[in-house]
Amino acid sequence: MEIKTIIQDHFSEVAEIYRQGLATGMATFQNEVPSWEEWDGAHLAFCRIAASENNKILGWAALTPALARTVYAGVAEVSIYLAEEER
Repeated sequence: MEIKTIIQDHFSEVAEIYRQGLATGMATFQNEVPSWEEWDGAHLAFCRIAASENNKILGWAALTPALARTVYAGVAEVSIYLAEEER
């Protein structure tokens, strides 16, 4: 297994795993898979990782800032998603 930083080239696989999470009705309060631009803008650049095997992403994790208010600086929410067949 390889751990790598998520870049735009990985987003189609990341988005598919996110879509699978949406389908469970338990993964998020969101209703739609975001575009790369939305996802990229919402997640901290220094913590977006994917686990892959044989060049296939099995799951991913990323941090989203909790709130923009200064008092919450450094506080983040973690998202962890696994591909349906890897759960």
